[in-house]
Amino acid sequence: MHYSMTGFGAAEGEAAGGTVRVEIRTVNHRYFNLAPKLPGDLASLEGDLRERLRKDFDRGHVAVSVRWVEAPRAEGGLTLNLDRAREAMARLRELQMAVGLSGDIPLDLLARQPDVFVTGDVGRAVVAWGDIAPIVEDAVRECRAMRRREGGVLATELRGRLAEIRSLAEKVAQRAPERLVAERDRIRAGGAVLLDGRAADETRLAQEIAFLADKLDITEEQVRLRAHLDAAEALLEQEQPVGKQLGFLAQELGREINTIGSKANDAEIAHRVIAMKGELEKFREQLENLE
Repeated sequence: MHYSMTGFGAAEGEAAGGTVRVEIRTVNHRYFNLAPKLPGDLASLEGDLRERLRKDFDRGHVAVSVRWVEAPRAEGGLTLNLDRAREAMARLRELQMAVGLSGDIPLDLLARQPDVFVTGDVGRAVVAWGDIAPIVEDAVRECRAMRRREGGVLATELRGRLAEIRSLAEKVAQRAPERLVAERDRIRAGGAVLLDGRAADETRLAQEIAFLADKLDITEEQVRLRAHLDAAEALLEQEQPVGKQLGFLAQELGREINTIGSKANDAEIAHRVIAMKGELEKFREQLENLE
């Protein structure tokens, strides 16, 4: 099964007395590239997160967001800061006298002053990797499922491009012998015109034809082209990530197609070569998103 590098997965779950949401978004990238976004109290888990994601994502830009949907309650409860309360009350009375007001200062006004009530210093419980690991697993599973669905479509598309290149290559192979015969006849006709009725040197003419045939011969290129197509199709039958290997084979396919084009010297073959280049370019475009 092949995987696309584009996917999304999300999951929520309880962790350390709160609720955590994990979202994973992936797009194509030449290498594995993690972009984590974690709250401060979970930042220490980035190493564990990276190690876990490397197991399932061979390539791609992996953006991971981990956030508290409901933060754990801090331990220690609410504490009254009596010193701060007395100071705040003194300042409020100074203000009352300064503006010429009388009466009692409301308790709720005093309670709203900064640092009159403070949260205990014990803080939240420490969150371990094991607390959020199951939630990450669920998000990874969902993201992988989406990548697998798109990967299947990609693999089918890539096989179709390879099949079209093979079909065009077979038509080039069928045309190649006819092209050599046509070149031979052209040379003979041209020689006859130049000789103006005089006898031709058959030995020299045979040498020229043999030289031209060798120059235009594309047998080796065709053999290598078919071998690269076979290798690419075999890779697409494997279960492991094959994007990098297919990228290398795409380069080799392009090299052989270009060489055939440079030796074409024939309009029909040239048209087939242009069509092969177009199919190969589409193959490369789709390949950019295959893991």
